Amino acid sequence: MIIGTAGHIDHGKTLLVGALSGVDTDRLKEEKKRGISIDLGFAYLPTPSGSVIGFVDVPGHEGFVHNMLAGAAGIDFVLLVVAADDGVMPQTIEHLAIIDILGIDRGIVVITKADLVGSEKLTEVKADVANALAETALAGAELVAVSSTTGEGVDALREKLFLAAQSFSTRASDGRFRLAVDRSFTLDGVGTVVTGTVRLGEVAIGDHVVVSPSGRQARVRSIHAQNQSVERGRAGDRCALNLAGEGMSKQAVGRGDFVLDPLLHAPSARIDAMFRLRPAETKPVRQWTPVRLHHAAAEVGARIVLLGSDPIQPGQEVPIQLVIERSIAAAVGDRFVLRDTSARRTMGGGYFLDLRAPSRRRGTPVRLAQLQAHAIADHGAALEALLDRAPGYVPLADFARDRALTDDELDSIVGTSGIVRVTAPKISLGLSARTWSKLKKDLTENLERFHADRPNQQGLEVERLRVVLEPRLPAPAFMTILRVVARSGEISLEGGRVRLAAHSVSLAPQDEKLWNRIIPLIVDESRYSPPRVREIADKLSANEGNIRRVMKLSVQMSRITEVAQDHFFTRSAIGEIAKAIGELAAAGSNGEFSAAELRDRLGIGRNLAIRILEFFDRQAVTSRHGDVRRVNPRRLDLYRQGADEPVIAGSSD
Repeated sequence: MIIGTAGHIDHGKTLLVGALSGVDTDRLKEEKKRGISIDLGFAYLPTPSGSVIGFVDVPGHEGFVHNMLAGAAGIDFVLLVVAADDGVMPQTIEHLAIIDILGIDRGIVVITKADLVGSEKLTEVKADVANALAETALAGAELVAVSSTTGEGVDALREKLFLAAQSFSTRASDGRFRLAVDRSFTLDGVGTVVTGTVRLGEVAIGDHVVVSPSGRQARVRSIHAQNQSVERGRAGDRCALNLAGEGMSKQAVGRGDFVLDPLLHAPSARIDAMFRLRPAETKPVRQWTPVRLHHAAAEVGARIVLLGSDPIQPGQEVPIQLVIERSIAAAVGDRFVLRDTSARRTMGGGYFLDLRAPSRRRGTPVRLAQLQAHAIADHGAALEALLDRAPGYVPLADFARDRALTDDELDSIVGTSGIVRVTAPKISLGLSARTWSKLKKDLTENLERFHADRPNQQGLEVERLRVVLEPRLPAPAFMTILRVVARSGEISLEGGRVRLAAHSVSLAPQDEKLWNRIIPLIVDESRYSPPRVREIADKLSANEGNIRRVMKLSVQMSRITEVAQDHFFTRSAIGEIAKAIGELAAAGSNGEFSAAELRDRLGIGRNLAIRILEFFDRQAVTSRHGDVRRVNPRRLDLYRQGADEPVIAGSSD
């Protein structure tokens, strides 16, 4: 259990921790000289049960509230310290407000310097404290009077802390590892060491981690948890990590950074959040108000973007957007505090909702409905709520990352809630079962209407179908769905077109006879350089107009593709060429390749290679950049043969 102190300057926080633990947490020369705490102090106290209590002693001076916030963000239990001879003071109130904003609801109020006042004054101070607690998370907390100099009440308080630690349930080690850094230093013969509280998950010696938001990679060389050498640090532990890696120094990682699982590294500078303005504020908050954002041990400038038209009134809780001066490492549900830019007062705070907030249309009813879903703490319930709102699907990898979920945790949520998972290269989407059923129904109905309106056309272009269906899925995911439905035999997917499996277009008997004479000339060895219409007419001694008409009809039937005027390729040949283009791009420098490389790959002439590439340019499969071309993988999948096996999990059909 991590215990933090809070309270006004010179109310005896450091002396109290010393009396409880035997450790003087004032470590800086300036602290010794001035007799006040300036920065965070740390102490440890073994319990009779064998566990260790960690103390984080915070400064009480109003000028060092930023340091107090850095320490308070990672505690489980608070000792709110009030001196009997002073009573409730300004920093008592501000520290209490911060504790409330951070959601810390377990603690004891310690009335220090009890030896300096009589019973009447002590009763008065206790009453004032109880009134101050009334509207906070610590309402009803136990009040204990002590004297750190005489020792009065200290042993009894220590026993109460032992009992609290014994009843304190160890945090679950679920989730991916996150440690909020509050100190960074170097030790001779050891190297760079960072300290902080493990917010989530666990870390072991030898693990590879990332310092965020910088993205610097490191390896955990050794671990101290609760001031003891251990093999593994877990959620709730106060840890010191010895980090090794290229360029890893105390300058490379500092207070406000996170050390975390590499998959969680995705800093954000625009975050939607739930915010409550303190009732004690005298003015409403207006659009673009500048503030100081305190998150974990980080402090950074930010501005408040209102999602409604009206200013935020004192005591009001509303969703807002925070536009931050520099990116921070965060997770959904993390608590934050906002202070004014002069660092004189705490304005309010709340918790993060969405780390990928949009810069446009951020206050629309659709967006506000999404934020209501993001505000649900339970991960499974939040995911189900998001799936019931626009856009009708959720990128599962992003959802898991921003909530620091492990793969097993995500799989469990998806599996128990009946969510349909659509997996394509580099993307995994979740859809509700209702949305999945509706999407398949709408897909079929759209194809039925298309066939009724254009009975002589073999199929509808995939992209035209994608943009009319709701939800409008990303192209790779939509292609996965089409392949899965095609595998069931309901539809047929041919190149860039899709049709109902039962739909077919046939040529007139005479045209079919002519087609059967044409097809041997454009397949096999000739498939990459088929003859043009005039050449086919000459070889067959047939009418050029009839050849052209039959081949145009065959294009509508998706049998062939017109790459250039009067130059037709079979669908399978186009698929093979698309595959070759993808392989050339993958092997080329910066994903680029030339017409000459395609010419050599296919064994065709340069002019024909250029015509083929111009066709793919028109389809947005390739794009020309000087003498080279680049590939759009999403469009390439419409033509490439041998695509990855489609995967949709969670659906019954």
